[in-house]
Amino acid sequence: MNRVCVYAGSNVGARVAYVDAAVALARAIVARGWGVVYGGGNVGLMGVLADAALDAGGEVIGVIPEALLARELGHGDVTELRVVKTMHERKALMAELSDAFVALPGGFGTVEELVEAATWTQLGLHSKPVGLLDVDGFWDALMSFFDTGVVEGFVRAQQREIVFADPDIESLLDRLGAWVPPTTHKWIDLDTV
Repeated sequence: MNRVCVYAGSNVGARVAYVDAAVALARAIVARGWGVVYGGGNVGLMGVLADAALDAGGEVIGVIPEALLARELGHGDVTELRVVKTMHERKALMAELSDAFVALPGGFGTVEELVEAATWTQLGLHSKPVGLLDVDGFWDALMSFFDTGVVEGFVRAQQREIVFADPDIESLLDRLGAWVPPTTHKWIDLDTV
């Protein structure tokens, strides 16, 4: 594991626990000698995460589209800030630079990014896990939705293992570091699609 992509919102959320979690996650990632890849902003949980990782002496690579550079106030102090043209380029580059994904609590953008990363693993475009830092049960409803997908036959049980939630940062990072995709099956049978 070299770098972890952290999906984090441009807002800090309604609870101080979300800010505390972003700081603690950044410090824990840096303590393991891993770098942080994130959305490049200087606002919300993105900014909190980047600042905490930098304060801990870590490598922080931000990736931000031109159209969001001013709105999300691109972080000028990160190790490297890569400016891309589109959101699609942003997500692809963040995935390319990372070995795993973690999502902090967030909104539509955070959910969209984490689901796309999981889908890319499901389709075999990469083989990287997606861990959700479950602050105060924030991700319970989404995890329940994924479980319903298995019960209703839309998600295979093996595919469901791509995404996991954990309230404990060290446990979450241990699981990311140890995660190996099963090799005894296909993630998706293209003959049945």
